[in-house]
Amino acid sequence: MTNERLPGISQFDLSGRAAIITGGSKGLGLAMAAGLASAGANLLLVNRNADEGIQAAEALSREYGVQAKAFAADVTDQTQTEAMAQAAMDAFGRIDILINSAGINIRGAIDELSSAEFQQVMSINVHGTWLCCRAVTPFMKAAGKGKIINLASTLGLVGLANRTPYTSSKGAVVQMTRALGLELAPFNINVNAICPGPFLTAMNIPIADTEEGKKFVVGATALGRWGELREIQGAAIFLASDAGSYMVGSMLTVDGGWTAR
Repeated sequence: MTNERLPGISQFDLSGRAAIITGGSKGLGLAMAAGLASAGANLLLVNRNADEGIQAAEALSREYGVQAKAFAADVTDQTQTEAMAQAAMDAFGRIDILINSAGINIRGAIDELSSAEFQQVMSINVHGTWLCCRAVTPFMKAAGKGKIINLASTLGLVGLANRTPYTSSKGAVVQMTRALGLELAPFNINVNAICPGPFLTAMNIPIADTEEGKKFVVGATALGRWGELREIQGAAIFLASDAGSYMVGSMLTVDGGWTAR
Protein backbone atom coordinates (compact mmCIF):
# COMPACT_ATOMS: atom_id res chain seq x y z
CA MET A 1 0.00 0.00 0.00
CA THR A 2 1.10 3.55 -0.73
CA ASN A 3 0.13 6.77 1.01
CA GLU A 4 -1.62 7.99 -2.14
CA ARG A 5 -5.09 9.31 -1.39
CA LEU A 6 -7.75 7.40 -3.30
CA PRO A 7 -10.60 9.32 -4.96
CA GLY A 8 -13.43 7.54 -3.16
CA ILE A 9 -16.98 8.50 -4.05
CA SER A 10 -15.79 11.19 -6.48
CA GLN A 11 -15.13 8.41 -8.98
CA PHE A 12 -18.88 8.23 -9.56
CA ASP A 13 -19.23 11.93 -10.39
CA LEU A 14 -20.49 12.50 -13.96
CA SER A 15 -20.77 16.28 -13.79
CA GLY A 16 -20.36 17.89 -17.20
CA ARG A 17 -20.34 14.61 -19.10
CA ALA A 18 -22.76 13.88 -21.92
CA ALA A 19 -24.70 10.64 -22.31
CA ILE A 20 -26.85 9.22 -25.08
CA ILE A 21 -29.47 6.75 -23.89
CA THR A 22 -31.50 4.90 -26.50
CA GLY A 23 -34.90 3.74 -25.32
CA GLY A 24 -34.40 6.46 -22.72
CA SER A 25 -37.96 7.68 -22.31
CA LYS A 26 -39.34 4.71 -20.37
CA GLY A 27 -38.56 1.53 -18.48
CA LEU A 28 -34.96 0.63 -17.72
CA GLY A 29 -33.70 3.26 -20.16
CA LEU A 30 -35.44 6.06 -18.28
CA ALA A 31 -34.32 4.65 -14.94
CA MET A 32 -30.70 4.62 -16.07
CA ALA A 33 -31.04 8.11 -17.54
CA ALA A 34 -32.29 9.33 -14.15
CA GLY A 35 -29.38 7.60 -12.45
CA LEU A 36 -26.84 9.31 -14.69
CA ALA A 37 -28.60 12.65 -14.27
CA SER A 38 -28.45 12.26 -10.48
CA ALA A 39 -24.66 11.93 -10.86
CA GLY A 40 -24.54 15.12 -12.95
CA ALA A 41 -24.58 13.92 -16.56
CA ASN A 42 -26.31 15.80 -19.36
CA LEU A 43 -28.59 13.59 -21.44
CA LEU A 44 -29.81 12.96 -24.96
CA LEU A 45 -32.81 10.63 -24.76
CA VAL A 46 -33.39 8.73 -27.99
CA ASN A 47 -36.60 6.98 -28.94
CA ARG A 48 -39.12 6.86 -31.76
CA ASN A 49 -41.92 8.70 -29.95
CA ALA A 50 -40.95 12.38 -30.05
CA ASP A 51 -43.58 13.60 -27.56
CA GLU A 52 -42.73 10.88 -25.05
CA GLY A 53 -39.03 11.73 -25.30
CA ILE A 54 -39.62 15.46 -24.82
CA GLN A 55 -41.76 14.87 -21.74
CA ALA A 56 -39.15 12.58 -20.19
CA ALA A 57 -36.31 15.00 -20.96
CA GLU A 58 -38.16 17.96 -19.47
CA ALA A 59 -38.97 15.99 -16.31
CA LEU A 60 -35.33 14.96 -15.84
CA SER A 61 -34.12 18.52 -16.39
CA ARG A 62 -36.50 19.83 -13.75
CA GLU A 63 -35.69 17.15 -11.20
CA TYR A 64 -31.91 17.00 -11.51
CA GLY A 65 -30.93 20.39 -12.92
CA VAL A 66 -29.05 18.95 -15.88
CA GLN A 67 -29.43 19.53 -19.59
CA ALA A 68 -31.69 16.83 -21.01
CA LYS A 69 -32.81 16.81 -24.61
CA ALA A 70 -34.87 14.43 -26.71
CA PHE A 71 -34.07 13.10 -30.17
CA ALA A 72 -36.48 11.01 -32.23
CA ALA A 73 -34.73 8.22 -34.13
CA ASP A 74 -35.09 4.63 -35.28
CA VAL A 75 -31.98 2.79 -34.09
CA THR A 76 -32.19 0.37 -37.03
CA ASP A 77 -31.58 3.22 -39.50
CA GLN A 78 -27.92 4.12 -40.03
CA THR A 79 -28.63 7.66 -41.19
CA GLN A 80 -30.72 8.33 -38.11
CA THR A 81 -28.16 6.90 -35.67
CA GLU A 82 -25.47 9.05 -37.23
CA ALA A 83 -27.77 12.06 -36.89
CA MET A 84 -28.28 11.07 -33.24
CA ALA A 85 -24.56 11.20 -32.55
CA GLN A 86 -24.24 14.55 -34.32
CA ALA A 87 -27.17 15.93 -32.32
CA ALA A 88 -25.34 15.06 -29.09
CA MET A 89 -22.21 16.79 -30.36
CA ASP A 90 -24.21 19.85 -31.39
CA ALA A 91 -25.95 20.01 -28.01
CA PHE A 92 -23.07 19.20 -25.66
CA GLY A 93 -19.88 19.31 -27.72
CA ARG A 94 -18.96 15.81 -26.56
CA ILE A 95 -20.16 12.21 -26.24
CA ASP A 96 -18.82 10.53 -23.11
CA ILE A 97 -21.37 7.77 -22.62
CA LEU A 98 -23.67 5.65 -24.77
CA ILE A 99 -26.25 3.35 -23.23
CA ASN A 100 -27.96 1.06 -25.73
CA SER A 101 -31.26 0.33 -24.02
CA ALA A 102 -33.66 0.25 -26.99
CA GLY A 103 -35.04 -3.26 -27.42
CA ILE A 104 -38.08 -5.47 -27.83
CA ASN A 105 -39.14 -8.97 -26.85
CA ILE A 106 -41.51 -11.21 -28.80
CA ARG A 107 -42.37 -14.45 -27.02
CA GLY A 108 -43.66 -17.71 -28.46
CA ALA A 109 -42.88 -21.25 -29.56
CA ILE A 110 -40.61 -21.45 -32.58
CA ASP A 111 -43.28 -23.06 -34.74
CA GLU A 112 -45.77 -20.32 -33.84
CA LEU A 113 -43.49 -17.34 -34.48
CA SER A 114 -43.00 -15.88 -37.92
CA SER A 115 -39.68 -15.22 -39.59
CA ALA A 116 -40.59 -11.54 -39.65
CA GLU A 117 -41.01 -11.50 -35.86
CA PHE A 118 -37.61 -13.09 -35.38
CA GLN A 119 -36.02 -10.59 -37.76
CA GLN A 120 -37.72 -7.65 -36.01
CA VAL A 121 -36.21 -8.58 -32.65
CA MET A 122 -32.77 -9.13 -34.16
CA SER A 123 -32.97 -5.87 -36.11
CA ILE A 124 -33.68 -3.70 -33.08
CA ASN A 125 -31.77 -5.55 -30.37
CA VAL A 126 -28.66 -6.46 -32.37
CA HIS A 127 -28.37 -4.34 -35.50
CA GLY A 128 -29.66 -1.26 -33.66
CA THR A 129 -27.08 -1.70 -30.91
CA TRP A 130 -24.31 -2.17 -33.47
CA LEU A 131 -25.34 0.93 -35.44
CA CYS A 132 -25.42 3.13 -32.34
CA CYS A 133 -21.99 1.88 -31.25
CA ARG A 134 -20.71 2.58 -34.76
CA ALA A 135 -22.17 6.09 -34.74
CA VAL A 136 -20.44 7.25 -31.54
CA THR A 137 -17.11 5.48 -32.02
CA PRO A 138 -15.44 8.16 -34.21
CA PHE A 139 -16.28 10.88 -31.66
CA MET A 140 -15.04 8.81 -28.73
CA LYS A 141 -11.85 7.92 -30.58
CA ALA A 142 -11.23 11.59 -31.30
CA ALA A 143 -11.74 12.43 -27.64
CA GLY A 144 -9.49 9.58 -26.51
CA LYS A 145 -12.06 8.17 -24.12
CA GLY A 146 -15.61 6.93 -23.79
CA LYS A 147 -18.00 4.51 -22.13
CA ILE A 148 -20.36 2.25 -24.07
CA ILE A 149 -22.89 0.25 -22.08
CA ASN A 150 -24.99 -2.31 -23.93
CA LEU A 151 -28.15 -3.78 -22.44
CA ALA A 152 -27.79 -7.51 -22.78
CA SER A 153 -29.81 -9.78 -20.49
CA THR A 154 -29.50 -12.78 -18.24
CA LEU A 155 -31.25 -14.47 -21.19
CA GLY A 156 -28.09 -13.79 -23.16
CA LEU A 157 -26.29 -16.02 -20.66
CA VAL A 158 -28.86 -18.74 -19.94
CA GLY A 159 -31.77 -20.16 -21.91
CA LEU A 160 -35.53 -20.10 -21.47
CA ALA A 161 -38.15 -21.88 -23.54
CA ASN A 162 -40.29 -19.89 -25.98
CA ARG A 163 -37.75 -17.07 -26.19
CA THR A 164 -35.67 -17.92 -29.27
CA PRO A 165 -35.76 -14.40 -30.79
CA TYR A 166 -34.91 -12.60 -27.56
CA THR A 167 -32.27 -15.03 -26.27
CA SER A 168 -30.61 -15.14 -29.70
CA SER A 169 -30.49 -11.35 -29.83
CA LYS A 170 -29.14 -10.89 -26.32
CA GLY A 171 -26.56 -13.64 -26.81
CA ALA A 172 -25.39 -11.69 -29.83
CA VAL A 173 -25.18 -8.49 -27.75
CA VAL A 174 -23.01 -10.33 -25.23
CA GLN A 175 -20.54 -11.37 -27.92
CA MET A 176 -20.68 -7.96 -29.60
CA THR A 177 -19.76 -6.38 -26.28
CA ARG A 178 -16.78 -8.66 -25.79
CA ALA A 179 -15.47 -8.17 -29.32
CA LEU A 180 -15.99 -4.41 -29.34
CA GLY A 181 -14.47 -4.12 -25.89
CA LEU A 182 -11.25 -5.64 -27.21
CA GLU A 183 -11.38 -3.48 -30.33
CA LEU A 184 -11.85 -0.15 -28.56
CA ALA A 185 -9.80 -0.66 -25.39
CA PRO A 186 -6.63 0.71 -27.09
CA PHE A 187 -8.53 3.99 -27.58
CA ASN A 188 -9.44 4.21 -23.86
CA ILE A 189 -13.05 3.38 -24.64
CA ASN A 190 -14.65 0.95 -22.18
CA VAL A 191 -17.33 -1.30 -23.65
CA ASN A 192 -19.34 -3.39 -21.21
CA ALA A 193 -22.87 -4.73 -20.80
CA ILE A 194 -25.47 -4.91 -18.10
CA CYS A 195 -27.43 -8.16 -17.97
CA PRO A 196 -30.69 -7.38 -16.20
CA GLY A 197 -32.76 -10.17 -14.78
CA PRO A 198 -36.50 -9.98 -14.17
CA PHE A 199 -37.44 -6.33 -13.87
CA LEU A 200 -41.12 -5.47 -13.93
CA THR A 201 -41.02 -3.27 -17.01
CA ALA A 202 -43.80 -2.81 -19.55
CA MET A 203 -42.15 -5.57 -21.57
CA ASN A 204 -42.68 -8.06 -18.72
CA ILE A 205 -46.09 -7.00 -17.40
CA PRO A 206 -47.86 -9.55 -19.69
CA ILE A 207 -46.29 -12.45 -17.78
CA ALA A 208 -46.18 -10.94 -14.28
CA ASP A 209 -49.25 -12.74 -12.95
CA THR A 210 -48.96 -15.90 -15.03
CA GLU A 211 -47.79 -19.25 -13.70
CA GLU A 212 -44.70 -18.89 -15.84
CA GLY A 213 -43.91 -15.52 -14.30
CA LYS A 214 -44.37 -16.78 -10.78
CA LYS A 215 -42.43 -20.02 -11.25
CA PHE A 216 -39.65 -19.25 -13.72
CA VAL A 217 -39.08 -15.60 -12.79
CA VAL A 218 -40.00 -14.65 -9.25
CA GLY A 219 -39.64 -18.18 -7.91
CA ALA A 220 -36.24 -18.58 -9.52
CA THR A 221 -34.62 -15.49 -8.00
CA ALA A 222 -32.76 -15.67 -4.72
CA LEU A 223 -34.62 -12.56 -3.56
CA GLY A 224 -37.99 -13.98 -4.59
CA ARG A 225 -39.23 -10.86 -6.37
CA TRP A 226 -39.08 -8.72 -9.48
CA GLY A 227 -36.40 -6.06 -9.66
CA GLU A 228 -37.36 -2.43 -9.05
CA LEU A 229 -36.36 0.06 -11.75
CA ARG A 230 -34.16 2.04 -9.34
CA GLU A 231 -32.05 -1.08 -8.82
CA ILE A 232 -30.52 -0.83 -12.30
CA GLN A 233 -29.16 2.66 -11.65
CA GLY A 234 -26.09 1.74 -9.62
CA ALA A 235 -24.77 -0.56 -12.32
CA ALA A 236 -25.26 2.10 -14.98
CA ILE A 237 -23.52 4.82 -12.96
CA PHE A 238 -20.65 2.46 -12.15
CA LEU A 239 -19.96 1.50 -15.75
CA ALA A 240 -20.45 5.07 -17.01
CA SER A 241 -18.08 6.60 -14.49
CA ASP A 242 -14.37 6.49 -13.65
CA ALA A 243 -15.22 3.79 -11.11
CA GLY A 244 -15.60 1.33 -14.00
CA SER A 245 -12.38 2.30 -15.78
CA TYR A 246 -10.84 -1.20 -15.47
CA MET A 247 -13.90 -2.96 -16.90
CA VAL A 248 -13.69 -4.17 -20.50
CA GLY A 249 -16.00 -6.65 -22.22
CA SER A 250 -17.67 -7.55 -18.93
CA MET A 251 -21.24 -8.69 -18.30
CA LEU A 252 -22.57 -7.16 -15.10
CA THR A 253 -25.58 -9.20 -13.98
CA VAL A 254 -28.30 -7.44 -12.00
CA ASP A 255 -30.76 -10.26 -11.53
CA GLY A 256 -31.61 -10.85 -7.88
CA GLY A 257 -29.54 -14.03 -7.90
CA TRP A 258 -31.40 -15.68 -10.76
CA THR A 259 -28.29 -16.88 -12.61
CA ALA A 260 -26.50 -17.81 -9.37
CA ARG A 261 -28.63 -20.93 -9.06
